[in-house]
Amino acid sequence: METVVLRRTSRILAGHLWVFSNELDGSPKRLAPGGLVELKDMKGAFLGIGYANPHSLIAVRILTRKKEEIDRAFFVQRIRAALELRKRFVKETDAFRAVFSESDSLPGLIVDKYGDTLSIQFSTLGMETQSGHVIAALEEVFLPTTIVLRNDTSIRTLEGLNMEKRVIKGSLETLPVIKERGTLFEVDPMAGQKTGFFLDQAENREAFKGLASKGKALDLFCYTGAWSVKLAEAGSDVIGVDSSEAAVKQAERNAVLNNLSERCAFVRSDVFEFVKAEVSKGAARYDAIVLDPPAFVKSKANMKEGLKAYRELNASCLKLLKDGGIFATSSCSFHVDRLTFLDMLRSAARDAGRSGRILEVRSQAKDHPIALTVPETEYLKCVIMAID
Repeated sequence: METVVLRRTSRILAGHLWVFSNELDGSPKRLAPGGLVELKDMKGAFLGIGYANPHSLIAVRILTRKKEEIDRAFFVQRIRAALELRKRFVKETDAFRAVFSESDSLPGLIVDKYGDTLSIQFSTLGMETQSGHVIAALEEVFLPTTIVLRNDTSIRTLEGLNMEKRVIKGSLETLPVIKERGTLFEVDPMAGQKTGFFLDQAENREAFKGLASKGKALDLFCYTGAWSVKLAEAGSDVIGVDSSEAAVKQAERNAVLNNLSERCAFVRSDVFEFVKAEVSKGAARYDAIVLDPPAFVKSKANMKEGLKAYRELNASCLKLLKDGGIFATSSCSFHVDRLTFLDMLRSAARDAGRSGRILEVRSQAKDHPIALTVPETEYLKCVIMAID
């Protein structure tokens, strides 16, 4: 195993798992791409073991602070620990994020569990190099009938990896149907966004459902209808809007699965155009609105443009809500922190000529834990408001 010496260690000693190339003593170019390395400080003190990518700004990602073998047994132990944590907090569902990268000390690895199906994503070269051990460990811990590789995240291109999606065990001839607190959802792990379903919003959907009641609701960027179905369960008549035909069809099937078709109508449309048309009709007429858009701010470079899009959409939603209506609005953009998101909402309310009271400021579900020393693991903001 090669040794890597760090010139600067303050961030690593504070608990972060990323070593940037400019923190190394010497060029990372000599390191084997994806290979394991031992980290030491300038005095020779051991700091940990990680994997390297000499072609990435993040030159090393730390796997352990101990001197131990990185083998199948290592991954079994880490994955079991991640599962045991979730067993304590994730209830009434057979679908959850089983491994959340840095938050579970397995940087570059995402694993979502949909019943007996596992969806795996290797986002870094070093973790893909360990994929044989990882897959074997996941099979030992979960005994899945189906395993899907969802290696289509754009991060892979930065790591010099190819994009791919394939089933490596079992079959998806029949798609998994998961149960989330009594609600059924069909999931296609080979299609759509993320790994097929937005598990991170599960607790936020339930919280919003608890505030909703009979009335007219709007679910924007509805994807496969999870928010819509939850609102319909609460007694709302819901219109779900998404630009994806496949997502809309799956949303319709999810409404059927829960015997809620009469309360759910799904529309294939560009959300910006749909909202603009709704605002042009005049009077506010919705009792509840969910706005759960994709990440508009994917880098600091497009912060201004992205915040403008968030502001315009949120202002339009506020115009469409009745007095006393409730609003759940989210951002999954890491670069938009909570304070920035709340400032945007204040600006949107001013633009709309509305006021509101925040009932809850929420984050991602507990199966997406936030690592205290790796702030990059916190990305989701969900604000629930009552509109005056």
